[in-house]
Amino acid sequence: MTEGQASTQELIAGRYRPEEVVHREEGRTGLRGQDVRFRRPVSLTESRHGTGARPGTARILRESESMELACPGRVATVLDVVEENGALWTVMDRIDGTPLSDLLRQGPVSYVRAARTGLAILDVLAAAHREGITHGDLSPGQVFVRGDGGVLVAGFGLLGAAASPRVTAPSYASPEQARGEGAGPASDLWALGAILYTMVEGRPPVRDRGPVEATLRAVDLLPIRSPQNAGPLGPAVQGLLRKDPQERLPEPVVRAAFTRILREDPGEPGPDAPLPCLRDAYAAAWRTGRVWGRRTVGRPVLLGVLALAVTGASLAALALTGGGQDGGPSASRPEPSRPAAGGNPPTAPPTARSSAPPTSSGPSSPAPSVSPSRPDRSGPPAGFRRYDAPEGFSIALPTGWRPVDRDSASDASYRVTFGASGDPRTLAVTYSERLGPDPVGVWRDLEPSLKRTSVDYRRVGAIRSVDYRGLDAADMEWLSESSGVRERTLGRGFLTGPGRGFSFRWTTPAADWDDTANRRALDVFLRTFRASAG
Repeated sequence: MTEGQASTQELIAGRYRPEEVVHREEGRTGLRGQDVRFRRPVSLTESRHGTGARPGTARILRESESMELACPGRVATVLDVVEENGALWTVMDRIDGTPLSDLLRQGPVSYVRAARTGLAILDVLAAAHREGITHGDLSPGQVFVRGDGGVLVAGFGLLGAAASPRVTAPSYASPEQARGEGAGPASDLWALGAILYTMVEGRPPVRDRGPVEATLRAVDLLPIRSPQNAGPLGPAVQGLLRKDPQERLPEPVVRAAFTRILREDPGEPGPDAPLPCLRDAYAAAWRTGRVWGRRTVGRPVLLGVLALAVTGASLAALALTGGGQDGGPSASRPEPSRPAAGGNPPTAPPTARSSAPPTSSGPSSPAPSVSPSRPDRSGPPAGFRRYDAPEGFSIALPTGWRPVDRDSASDASYRVTFGASGDPRTLAVTYSERLGPDPVGVWRDLEPSLKRTSVDYRRVGAIRSVDYRGLDAADMEWLSESSGVRERTLGRGFLTGPGRGFSFRWTTPAADWDDTANRRALDVFLRTFRASAG
């Protein structure tokens, strides 16, 4: 959505032509443009800095590169930085998305959508903070929502180009920034809280008062009115908007709040909704969430085993880790799984999450062998029901389970995560059409991302080549921590044709790994899964 034409058609640095204005903030203008040298579309940000301000071009390039590695596909790719005519121009790959600021002009959104968006942004911020990077200038104008619902964050490194600790979107500056004390990770969390407040209330927590100094004084001195439309999101928003940065809610607590809301009230918006559902909440987002991503890989790592390799573009940005997010949720978690042995099907979810360390299922314990090799055509067992997914597969799920998250990419790749309110377990099914020929190799390539994006990651045993109904497959198990809970995940990826395949990720609290109900559930999943084509 454009706001008009650029004020100049002169080439920047002799090669970049500004075109339509996309959004404006105090001291900053975002535009679409063209790189006439290489005849390609770009996005441009013009930042005006005061006398004596240092442009900070090296910082912009350095932080952009670090964030691209940490969050591929979820941050703006910086191509060039140019200082010209008293302005700093940041040249990026064309951002195919709409600024969140434009979407919010259509009015407030539900607290569920706000939680989804917040989780996706939190995943990126968490990855940045792990790299020692503070955004420091986050606002709705720096968050872009793509047509597929993906979220992209721009503006990393631009804080170093400012003449003061905060010159753009002063309504989203933290109190410490308003006092001129600079920014840190807690400042980013304040900005996230302010964005969420705006999403549900239709206005920022501190209204723009015209002169920047007046708005910053209000941010520092005036109390924040409690949000009236935030519902269960309210405590998290208020916790993020605490004046003292030491008292703001930490990332893991915020993530848990977001994922709890999404798990209990997913409320997926329809195709005509002004703010699309954001995929970057991972499977873990629905559970408690961290995001694999540094994932984020795109987020983080793809949710499905093989799927991860697949969705480099949209899904790859997702990464379920044990929560999403690490970061991440955002988003999502690994799924520990165990072979099914005999036993009665579960009639109720396993015991609540336990933070106790695993006993017999630690990294040194032998890896379980998961069978079966043939589909069960006799119908779902007691305690389970058949679920026919619109994506083209069916599977028997425990009674009460349903899809809690769905993500898809333009190349036909998708991920569906299943779970139930109050049940700490999840199952993610991912499909991809960009897989290598060796399932073991797919897991091997994925593991470095898991190590970077998971908390206290440890693989259990070796990556194993297995036969799954006569198909080439591979299993990998790992331990990780999500919101203080040790979890165990089994991932099984298998090929159904050249470059095509599925993966399962079954995750449970590690302390409950050997429960009969968990073993039985995994066995049912593997026996009853069917794809319409493959």
